[in-house]
Amino acid sequence: MTEPAAPEVPASTARYAARRKAILTAATGILNRQGVKGMTLAGVAAEVGLITTSVTYYFRRKEDLAAACFMRGIEAFEDLVTRSAEAPDARGRLDRFLELFFDLSRRIRLKQAPPLVSFSEMRSLKEPHHGEVTGAFSDMFRRVRGFFDAPEFAGLSRAEANARTHLLLEQAFWTFSWLRRYDVEDYPRLRERMSDILTGGLASKSRSWAPPALPRLTEDAPAEPGAEVSRTTFLTAATRLINQRGYRGASVEDISAALNVTKGSFYHHNEDKDELVLACFDRTFTVLRAAQLASRELKADQWTRLAAAASALTEFQLSDEGPLLRGSSMTALPIEIRQDISDRYARISDRFAGMISDGIAEGSIRPVDPLVAAHMLNALLNAAASMGAWVTGLEKDEAASLFVRPLLLGLFTR
Repeated sequence: MTEPAAPEVPASTARYAARRKAILTAATGILNRQGVKGMTLAGVAAEVGLITTSVTYYFRRKEDLAAACFMRGIEAFEDLVTRSAEAPDARGRLDRFLELFFDLSRRIRLKQAPPLVSFSEMRSLKEPHHGEVTGAFSDMFRRVRGFFDAPEFAGLSRAEANARTHLLLEQAFWTFSWLRRYDVEDYPRLRERMSDILTGGLASKSRSWAPPALPRLTEDAPAEPGAEVSRTTFLTAATRLINQRGYRGASVEDISAALNVTKGSFYHHNEDKDELVLACFDRTFTVLRAAQLASRELKADQWTRLAAAASALTEFQLSDEGPLLRGSSMTALPIEIRQDISDRYARISDRFAGMISDGIAEGSIRPVDPLVAAHMLNALLNAAASMGAWVTGLEKDEAASLFVRPLLLGLFTR
């Protein structure tokens, strides 16, 4: 029996859908490079060869377009979650999720699928779009948390399930910062290595969770003559606001108001905002390096040193001295500066990879891919800054157990 032909889509409808898709794709690229504040309807129009009024036919305002980009990204993840949920058990759901995600990443890389927006920029949206988008993201988050509603995770508290959900999603989001270093032919192997680490952790044998404490990672510095606050205090406040609102969303006035100082205090410390974000990155790298070097001095094996460094940095993120500047802030920097910051991130990652390689050689760490494990450790540390948004009433002293332990011992550790 011959199947009935699919109904024809009117040319005008197909043309409308194709142009809307092109606008969303162009806007997503600009959002990922320049953030919500840096995206303009004129810039999007130029990218797709239209005039601005043509774009407003599809999206009346820039905020409408930005929100649509986020909603499209959330819908893509909803599809992954729905299809993954069909697997019979928790391990199967995790494997299926990673398989589908890496396939989507491959198709994006080959331009066979539209790019995904960086969700870190959601915080820059204004109401009512902010509430609509974050509500949809929270719904998706809860569906991923359903992966942990299984016998394998019996006894997990809500805080533990939320922390592991945040860890899993941020691992996926962070891959876009390192997958581009690999050819798409390598994606299946990378997915297998990532799945192996998520399920089995890094420890070569059963471990109790008691990472040793490290010395303090920063030093107090008094305010300079003529300054209202110390440079450390100023950079801490600036980092918090940039993490919350994005580089373009945190104004000079906002940073000064957060410290209850005059606008002139900003210019006492920095000539402009580019210099400010560079100074925040400098402080971030100083803290990351301090933890790595301090952990090297411990009289312990490499797994314990990794646990100590990651725990200290996670606790720092939630302390009065934290947080560290999120890697997504790099997109706000001029391209000639961005490469240097990227190189410095690579050095931090390479040092972790070296520690993991040494741990494999000595037998304290399982045979894993050191580079993939280092990328995943960086993802964890970057995500720790926003962990409090998903774990109600989180105290910094419990952060390492909730967030670091599942990566170093495996998500299936209870």
